[in-house]
Amino acid sequence: MKPTQAAQFFLGKFLCVQEPDGYAEGIITETEAYGGVRDAASHGFGNRRTDRTEIMFAPGGAAYVYLCYGMHWMFNIVTGPLNSPEAVLVRAVQITGGKELVRRRRRGVAEKDWASGPGRVCAALGIGRHHNRGDLLGETIWIEDRGVKIPRGAVKRTPRIGVDYAGIWALKPWRFVWEIPK
Repeated sequence: MKPTQAAQFFLGKFLCVQEPDGYAEGIITETEAYGGVRDAASHGFGNRRTDRTEIMFAPGGAAYVYLCYGMHWMFNIVTGPLNSPEAVLVRAVQITGGKELVRRRRRGVAEKDWASGPGRVCAALGIGRHHNRGDLLGETIWIEDRGVKIPRGAVKRTPRIGVDYAGIWALKPWRFVWEIPK
């Protein structure tokens, strides 16, 4: 599956997290595709293998969680075959379970903004470094397909955000946004 297909595939799936303080979940509403060694916006660009990025070179189905700007955890789904560093960044979810727990975690933040950005997704769901390299079919963090069907034409496609350093790769329309009707 191409990175852009994977990014669209995960829209409407549920990201579920069980932490010691409780369970929370959200339906994935925004993703970005990262396309491997040729994609200048990808952490695996140029076959760059570091301690941090090594999980991107694993077969799909693992979590790639990293700290951005020393402040925000970012959650990615590794999607490529072995040695092909492809991933999908989960940029937003709508919280569907564990709302009281998320309300405590996101104290003072409006519910509509609990998980409306990649760092906010991790803060709301309790995702952190300990999830990095985790099996996404595991017992702490996993993704469920509950059969949600996204209507044709309901997904907006735009360039990725925050990757201006990637030159022409920053212009690729590899961000996918599904606005759930109210």
